Amino acid sequence: MIENYEKFLAFLNNKLKDFFEEQKPYISCHKGCAKCCKNAEFPFSFLEFKYLLMGFLNLDKETQDIIENNISKIVEQKEKYEGEPPFLYDCPFLINDECSVYDYRGIVCRTFGLITEKEGDENTRRVPFCINDGLNYSIILDKKHNKISGKLYKKLGIKQKPLGYNVGYKFLTGDLIQKRFNIDFGEKKALIDWFLQKYD
Repeated sequence: MIENYEKFLAFLNNKLKDFFEEQKPYISCHKGCAKCCKNAEFPFSFLEFKYLLMGFLNLDKETQDIIENNISKIVEQKEKYEGEPPFLYDCPFLINDECSVYDYRGIVCRTFGLITEKEGDENTRRVPFCINDGLNYSIILDKKHNKISGKLYKKLGIKQKPLGYNVGYKFLTGDLIQKRFNIDFGEKKALIDWFLQKYD
């Protein structure tokens, strides 16, 4: 199963490399930014979680200790949380604003930053939330109407149109992908919930 999952990741990474290159004029992602690694839920399937743990086991003891401490703190915070769902937190694998298990990160971590759209539906597009922090696609954000402006990219002289891609988490972990790559993602839930099981 892991071998097939790695084949899928190789396929996905090649596609994403092309997509990010195509949208380069609008992308602000860089090492150490980490906006996408904070204050979120981080959906993870069981298969992704198993793969993530493989990356964790490859780390040195000192880094593992930092991550385990991060996990313990988040678990404690979630157990005491009395606010409205969802419970949001910083990824426990984030150390000094860098991913400690980058090659083993989840699907949602790999795809973040692009405009996503539902399969065959260009009218249902979702921009990355970092647009509001002056990052991805913000140079073509019409702040008055809070939407991406086709006029702005032309005005800036950018030849490449801002495009949406079918890279939503639901699609990439859905039946079509599972059949094509002969994988089973299994149950899906927030990353920290997998660790809550561990600590019960």
